[in-house]
Amino acid sequence: MNSFTLTQATAIDEALRDKASHDNSAYLGGGTNLIDLMKENVARPTHLTSLHKLPLSQIERAPDGGLRLGALATNAETAYHPEVEKHYPLLSQTILAGATPQLRNMATDGGNLMQRTRCYYFYDLATPCNKREPGTGCSAIGGYNRIHAILGASEQCIATHPSDMCVALAALEAVVQVSGPDGERRIKFEDFHRLPGERPELDNTLQPGELITAVDLPEKGFAKHFTYLKLRDRTSYAFAAVSVAAALELDGNTIREARLALGGVAHKPWRSKEAEALLVGRPATVETFRQAADQVVNGAVGQGSNDFKIELARRAVVRALKQATEMNYELDENAFLNSNP
Repeated sequence: MNSFTLTQATAIDEALRDKASHDNSAYLGGGTNLIDLMKENVARPTHLTSLHKLPLSQIERAPDGGLRLGALATNAETAYHPEVEKHYPLLSQTILAGATPQLRNMATDGGNLMQRTRCYYFYDLATPCNKREPGTGCSAIGGYNRIHAILGASEQCIATHPSDMCVALAALEAVVQVSGPDGERRIKFEDFHRLPGERPELDNTLQPGELITAVDLPEKGFAKHFTYLKLRDRTSYAFAAVSVAAALELDGNTIREARLALGGVAHKPWRSKEAEALLVGRPATVETFRQAADQVVNGAVGQGSNDFKIELARRAVVRALKQATEMNYELDENAFLNSNP
């Protein structure tokens, strides 16, 4: 058993000071991932700064007309919040596709962004892992890598990001609000998580001691045409093999704006702006969707056990775009006949 001390912070400044005053410390929110890591001896903090009493659980209108999610709002509170259900149903749907009700009742929005990979080798202390111990090697390369990345990987790491919620936040172009020793700053969601490169031990772009205080959603929520498609080994409490968050703005059968983000395929939620640009101005047909799907997986590389993910991702993109399109618009029946996505 690893011993540790704990402080219950009651204000943001107090939390920042407390963490800075202890070596090898960590913030504790809902604890649904950190506690698991501590039990498995993957994470060994000697001090925890508890955030439970910080006033960061509100969900309210943001100054720019969007919605601000307090970092300590739980995933369940967020998914079922009337403003989220009405204006950002993609986010609500995505959260409810993740974990279990019990975990969603504990997990916080800020903590969701901080989740670490579920790579088996990362959790297995008997195997080399560059993410856990930099410089030791990546056991997944050349090993059993069915759940691993096909996009954005490096020779140092092929782990994937586990979050469902973050896939929707990437598609919605959320902004992360943080506070730290040097003050407050805003991080575009696409810049928050990192690809592994030469430093796979770094999951995100937070600076030492920085604390997530809120996640801001823009005013546009794509509430008319959206879907979250999650493909996994079982329908409950399983991480995505491939997932797709798709959001469209349609003018009749013409795509005016598109958002596409994938989960389960990369070290971070994978946003494909090239595929989005290909969709804009085009008719919402299977042929268009197939071209976008081909663009999404352009450059994808399998590692053996996960080769199937490339075709799975291609088909998932087509299916997700179809689902998002068909919500409120009566399509030409022939457009989707024999589509076999």
